[in-house]
Amino acid sequence: MHSSASARGGRGLLLPAAAAAVVVLLLGAVAPAAGCYPRVFNFGDSLADTGNYPFVYGNDSAKLRPPYGETFFHRATGRASNGRLVVDFIADTLGLPFVRPYLSGRSAEDFAGGANFAVGGATALSPDFFRARGFHNMGNRVDLDMEMKWFRGLLDLLCPGNLAGCSDMMNQSLFLVGEIGGNDYNGPLLSGVPFEEIRAITPSVVAKISSTISELIQLGAKTLVVPGNLPIGCVPKYLMIFKSNKKEDYDPQTGCLRWMNEFSQYHNKLLVEQLKKLRRLHPGAKFTPSSFQKLFIWEAKFHKLRRPLVTGSNIP
Repeated sequence: MHSSASARGGRGLLLPAAAAAVVVLLLGAVAPAAGCYPRVFNFGDSLADTGNYPFVYGNDSAKLRPPYGETFFHRATGRASNGRLVVDFIADTLGLPFVRPYLSGRSAEDFAGGANFAVGGATALSPDFFRARGFHNMGNRVDLDMEMKWFRGLLDLLCPGNLAGCSDMMNQSLFLVGEIGGNDYNGPLLSGVPFEEIRAITPSVVAKISSTISELIQLGAKTLVVPGNLPIGCVPKYLMIFKSNKKEDYDPQTGCLRWMNEFSQYHNKLLVEQLKKLRRLHPGAKFTPSSFQKLFIWEAKFHKLRRPLVTGSNIP
């Protein structure tokens, strides 16, 4: 990531089994299986960026040097991982090629299997939002509005002059919206912003994620996967920076910082509440929470849980 805790900027998949909630929101009745979704469109940050980062921030990024990419690709690809990301395993399970970074493509043919708009360091909220609140350390990061602008530009490329012509593609595609929002907290946390001020922006972060989902639905999306925030109290960098001499500050089972994981749970609680509102707006929608490593699809028509789309953790 551009500037973040080490779990996002480094070995992105090496996370505790208790990773964040994942909500799968479906507006259609489609069972997950190889070949079911001809395209994947992905939005997010370094946990899902398959190579946009160098196009935004330049080729001198550390992510273009070892140990990044060494275990699977045997070269750095711009991923914030030594191997593959969750989105790579999803595409593989669906029988698709790895999702192309949007900024590396030029023609409609380049995006036959979808596109990845995620960028390391991306935030849900805009730089202007942070500047207006005195968070001056955030810089000019990519945000969800920018990623959506790129997506609308891609629709113009795929269906020039007739966005209605993209309706079948939207209906049949899988949309991954996140994880996003963690960097809205990482920057302020690492720069010493009072925690109360950081917690106060959480409703705005979640509202931006929700409005992005709503826009995608209005454009025709039917199947969306929405991961929650990670248990950041387990991130090694945070464990070092916020080290405490108080035993009660730590979870006795995991050794993670209680207050930071409770903050992640607060974010995820608000996210689930927003998704419940979306379900009321779109009565056909169904969703179910799961861990970050186990993405389930809830089949809306028959209300029956099908097999996991992807399972596993700590994999290269």
